[in-house]
Amino acid sequence: MAEPPRRPRELFLAGLAAAYLAAFVSLYLQLPGLYGRDGILPLRRALRPGGRGLRALLGAEPTLLWLSPRAGLAAERGAELLCLLGAAAALCALLSAALRDCLLLAAMHAAYLSLCRVGQVFLYFQWDSLLLEAGFLGVLVAPLRLFRWRSAAWRAHDGVTFWLVRWLLFRLMFASGVVKLTSRCPTWWGLTALTYHYETQCIPTPAAWFAHQLPVWFQKLSVVATYVIEIAVPLLFFAPIRRLRLFAFYCQVLLQVLIILTGNYNFFNALTIVLAFSLLDEEHVAYWLGRSKKKHAGSWPPSLLAFLSTLLELAAYALLLYWSVQHFGLEIDWEKKVLESKVAFTYHEFTQWLRTVTLPLVGVGFLSLSWEILSALYRCISVRGCFWKLWALLQWAVFATAAVGVFAVSLVPFTYIDYESNGKLWPGIHHMFNAVERFQVVNSYGLFRRMTGVGGRPEVVLEGSYDKQTWTEIEFMYKPGNVSAAPPLVAPHQPRLDWQMWFAALGHHSSSPWFASFVYRLLQGKKDVIRLVQLDEAKYPFSAQPPTYIRAQLYKYWFTGSTETGEGATRWWRRQHVQEFFPTVSLGDPTLESLLAQHGLKVRPPPQTPLSPVCAPPAWPWGSAHPPRAPPRTRRPPSARRPPSCPGCWSPSGASASRSRARPCCGPCTSAPPAPPCCAPSPAGPGGGHPRPATKGPSGGTRWTEGAARRTGR
Repeated sequence: MAEPPRRPRELFLAGLAAAYLAAFVSLYLQLPGLYGRDGILPLRRALRPGGRGLRALLGAEPTLLWLSPRAGLAAERGAELLCLLGAAAALCALLSAALRDCLLLAAMHAAYLSLCRVGQVFLYFQWDSLLLEAGFLGVLVAPLRLFRWRSAAWRAHDGVTFWLVRWLLFRLMFASGVVKLTSRCPTWWGLTALTYHYETQCIPTPAAWFAHQLPVWFQKLSVVATYVIEIAVPLLFFAPIRRLRLFAFYCQVLLQVLIILTGNYNFFNALTIVLAFSLLDEEHVAYWLGRSKKKHAGSWPPSLLAFLSTLLELAAYALLLYWSVQHFGLEIDWEKKVLESKVAFTYHEFTQWLRTVTLPLVGVGFLSLSWEILSALYRCISVRGCFWKLWALLQWAVFATAAVGVFAVSLVPFTYIDYESNGKLWPGIHHMFNAVERFQVVNSYGLFRRMTGVGGRPEVVLEGSYDKQTWTEIEFMYKPGNVSAAPPLVAPHQPRLDWQMWFAALGHHSSSPWFASFVYRLLQGKKDVIRLVQLDEAKYPFSAQPPTYIRAQLYKYWFTGSTETGEGATRWWRRQHVQEFFPTVSLGDPTLESLLAQHGLKVRPPPQTPLSPVCAPPAWPWGSAHPPRAPPRTRRPPSARRPPSCPGCWSPSGASASRSRARPCCGPCTSAPPAPPCCAPSPAGPGGGHPRPATKGPSGGTRWTEGAARRTGR
């Protein structure tokens, strides 16, 4: 039998640790501005216990941040601690093979899941879901090393769990290719998507400007290559011939490297390459490292097998080329000296083909997994020693069962590409998926399903003023704004506010409730939020004093052409004003106050009522570091009590909220805890009752909004 892929497994675990490290560090740098007490979406609005016990809270929303108050930490401090611990664990696993342990990976997975479950709109991206699913598989793949302090030997069942990584890669790539056609996007069907993509993606790189200048025929050919790599080549992931799997590996790496060069997609493309390591074998990685063993001449039967393998390999390449020529009308125009291409099939024909192949692909996956399970069983039986053989069989039974369970559950999001096939799945599989969906063990994927920005990329530009007469643009660090500023290189960091600004520009501001809170924090001059916009205070025009008024304008941006001269030759962008995106507002403005209250981003003060003779203390405020002190046993007469606006009352936004010990509420004060008066329990439901995205879409565990699904399906 083939040599077990120990080195590919180590590459996968090390790459997974690197992705975790990038994700934790990037999020940690943005936590205060995004989720802090004075951030855009404070975590306290997503963590409202409502008087429930810890078990009920974890069942409703599986996040370790429920433990923050019990540890004497505010929610945002607990999130920062999770990021620091996760980053430290990821760094240890990256630097030391002995620490690439299933327990350490489980800790990283739990920390990132805890953050994603309460991260609201800023953590609703497909790569967050992909990292969670890959991280869960990493727990199954990684050995238990912490108690042995030496490199664990390859276990008999490791091939079974490592196969799940290959299955995840197949689902990711195949679905990403299919949704481009099922979306009926005219640019994908017309093969013109890449003529818009480079300038309309969220944060392009400088290389994207040069790629945008390529001729149209080459852009169309690039779309054809994308379809081939994402739809046809993934079928080779399960080929029994290793050279076909290696060919598939290098095709995926080529695509991801080109995306990395032209776009800032944080750790996503690097993580996809890490998943592709599951296509490699021990011999090929040893060849990379210069440690490959010399092969001796084989006997006649192995030589015959090698000859037949070569024939099948050539036949696969020929079939792939024939399929590409036939379905995309590839033809050389000798006069223009270009390679013309067009889609040579209809939407109906494609959906019929997809309906025909979806369930057979599930069967191919099941047969491939069954082969891995039977091979692992053979290796278990071959183990020497009765005790060790029984121990190997026990592990095989546990991990084979887990692999079959994960494979079965993953069929639900995978078959979202064809809902008729999804409906044919056994109902028990749907029940299993519903039971684990909130843990995001499996998710659906579908990148760039529709191309936005046709006719110009929409971009929101913020403007501030002190007198409503002179307006100054507020320039972001990463997203396009200044037409003379070069596109940045950001990856693997993800500026999540810049990304959401890109999504906000695709619709009305009411579709992005967080935007009103963002404007409100800028008007208040909150430093943590300002650092999300500009780290350099010299580049922020209102660093000395917050603006009195803020408005937002909608522009359309285009890359400049390579033939432009004069002033345009020094610019990267050109733009045109479209309309007002957000009205002029200031602190206390009724429009802004209404938007904040409508979306639950600012607490409305309760109406004033006469003081009651007895007022029970409020529930423990979860933003406080300690529980409130008990009320005194001896009551003062009503006339001697504090007025409603006394500084002793707990206020979530006032100065007393930051005190280490909050006093009990002494009346129906105007700074009561969220929702009810301070003497009543909070009725908040699971997750604080904050609104979930209106549409779930075919995302499985991935929670998204319709606006976010337009372009990338995130």
